[in-house]
Amino acid sequence: MESEALSRLSALSHPQRLAIFRLLMRRYPDALRAGEIVEILGVKPSTASVYLATLSDAGLISQQRRGTSLLYRASMDGARGLVGFLMHDCCRGRPDLCPPWSPPDHSAVLADSARKYSVLFICTGNSARSVFAEALLNDLAGDRFTAFSAGIMPRSELNPLAIEMLRSKGHDVSALRSKNITEFQGPDAPKPDFVFTVCDQAANEVCPPWPGQPLSAHWGLPDPVRATGTLAERRLAFQQTYGALHNRVTAFTALPIETLDRISLQAAVDDIGATSDDGESS
Repeated sequence: MESEALSRLSALSHPQRLAIFRLLMRRYPDALRAGEIVEILGVKPSTASVYLATLSDAGLISQQRRGTSLLYRASMDGARGLVGFLMHDCCRGRPDLCPPWSPPDHSAVLADSARKYSVLFICTGNSARSVFAEALLNDLAGDRFTAFSAGIMPRSELNPLAIEMLRSKGHDVSALRSKNITEFQGPDAPKPDFVFTVCDQAANEVCPPWPGQPLSAHWGLPDPVRATGTLAERRLAFQQTYGALHNRVTAFTALPIETLDRISLQAAVDDIGATSDDGESS
């Protein structure tokens, strides 16, 4: 184990290799093409190839081929092995030397069925996708969930076509407004049980990881606000986004949350995000 730990620590000792590993950890369980990594981090393709090989040899990432592309994903076994070595071997399990660390909790993650769960949807502008999800969850299962939404842009406003779509589907839009993520980061802000990001990774929109212990997943979708063409074509983009989120929110509300342990619930919400708009796993 010591030799593996040394290899992994060495692999992470370079700033750009560490940046690649952190990116893949944030995107887990999604796998990224080498070209996406190059574009996001601004490294040369040849340099990225060397760094990816080093991280792969150290067991910190894995790769798989899909068609002509190589996809890279963070290795949870490698990451857990390194953390376990540092916390249990080097720190000898002493809380006075290192912060407390414990193995994953396999008990039911949200066993209190008497309260409503808080869910936060995050996207770039909080003008369409996350607002759709907020409205859908509150209307489909408002007796069990309280949904919020926010964006990472400093200033935004609700898109008129998004509001038009929600009204056409019978949603009350009077209370909806565009919000910045900072509203949910203060000491008096609502503490979410779930955080779902709907940023489009294919367009290199990056939603930040959420601190604390909420259960989180990535449900990325293209931003309909960016759609071009005729008014009918743009309306179709909003219709497709609304439909995809309706399917995902419906699947989420059907989960037996109170009976699932954290690992099972995490896998379930990840699977929802990995399902394409036609219902097939991506």
